[in-house]
Amino acid sequence: MAIRPAEQLIHKAAWLYYAHGLRQDEVANQLNISRASVAMYLRKARGTGIVNISTSTQLFTDDVMARRLEDAFELDAVWIAPENAYLADPSTDIAVLAASVFLELVKKGDRIGVAWGRTVYTIADIMSYADLQDVTVVQLCGNLGAPYSYRPDQCTMEIARRLNAKGLNFYAPLVLSTEALAQGLRAEPVIRDQLAGIADCDLALYSVGAVDADSHLVKCGALAPAEMEALRSQGAAGVIAGQIIDAAGEVLDCSYNRRVISAELASLRAIDKRLMVVQEDTKFEPLLSAIAGGLCTHLVIGAHMAGRLLQHAGAATKRAP
Repeated sequence: MAIRPAEQLIHKAAWLYYAHGLRQDEVANQLNISRASVAMYLRKARGTGIVNISTSTQLFTDDVMARRLEDAFELDAVWIAPENAYLADPSTDIAVLAASVFLELVKKGDRIGVAWGRTVYTIADIMSYADLQDVTVVQLCGNLGAPYSYRPDQCTMEIARRLNAKGLNFYAPLVLSTEALAQGLRAEPVIRDQLAGIADCDLALYSVGAVDADSHLVKCGALAPAEMEALRSQGAAGVIAGQIIDAAGEVLDCSYNRRVISAELASLRAIDKRLMVVQEDTKFEPLLSAIAGGLCTHLVIGAHMAGRLLQHAGAATKRAP
């Protein structure tokens, strides 16, 4: 099974010290903790069996793949939900793990940016209740029509309710009918200030969407299937907080994006902890795009996706001159 979020620092300290050969002071600097904490974590790693010094071929007994992914993609932290043949929907394990990770990352006084979609709402629905002080949960993008499930306002307010936190919704639609309307709405002081404040968030929670007929943007009516297919031919690779990105993780230059009310990618990248959760194996290419664009620092995925990412990283290394 995957290590608990609370054990993440122990595992990372042991990985850096034993696998990378860093000194204890170097480990402390990289993890932003004291040298005394590093020494304590290394003792715990040996005592709990996280590290087995006598076995050089299998240094760690759990989640070596997560540490390798952190190294390969330069991520701050990765959690992998193990495959569970007894579950009808294996993605449930990913959501449960992600909810636990999220609660570990939230601190008192934090400002949290939240996107939307089935993954985010499932995490909110599974999440335990916590009474955190002075936490604010901010909606990262405009809203959708009432009939659609997993709306941005629903995701934001449900997470705020679970944390006993203040929730801030966007009182604007996700997509406007014209570029001029979107530009004018972004200039309104209330919307302008809320968009500008997203860069001040301490933590973001989102997934990455696909760019096919099953995309939330198609299902909610923001784009027709033919329009999405046309955008794919123009280089669309994924969806972040309602915006379409290309393979490099940059905003695709298209009319749709110019009609969207959402946080700029630069504001998302300014958030210190960007927690991305991906449940579906079909989102491999969108996830690669998000990672390439620096939109993910912390990642929760399943074991199969983790294997595909490592295979991709290995292939890319072989192709490099």
